[in-house]
Amino acid sequence: MKNKKVYLCVIYIIIGLILTGLGVAGKLNAFWSGMGTALLVMGTILLLRHYRINKNPVYREKMEIAENDERLHFIRAKAWSWSGYIFVLTSAVLVIVFKILKLEVYSQAAFIAECFMLVLYWVSYMVLKKKY
Repeated sequence: MKNKKVYLCVIYIIIGLILTGLGVAGKLNAFWSGMGTALLVMGTILLLRHYRINKNPVYREKMEIAENDERLHFIRAKAWSWSGYIFVLTSAVLVIVFKILKLEVYSQAAFIAECFMLVLYWVSYMVLKKKY
């Protein structure tokens, strides 16, 4: 399992280098160059974190507690639910605000995001209701 994480980090770094290099060479636009830079940084950070976990037993214990602690799982789940509520409310307000400002495309985009989130919520609710 740990070797898979290292290989994944190396793959991120390689893809990041390729995308960034192609962006610098002018073969790709700025979006892909930025994506490459993000993958490069993410892969490097994850690789350094993996190295630190393997070399420092105190840090390893701290990370294992963070991954397995029920209280932290509850807090993460609560944060996801809050972010979902805030997103739904914000996007509902933006639909109205953009409509008032006659920004139809933005209003429609906010409305589509709102509907998508509500459909995801409904499907998740139905699946979890059957499961529990």
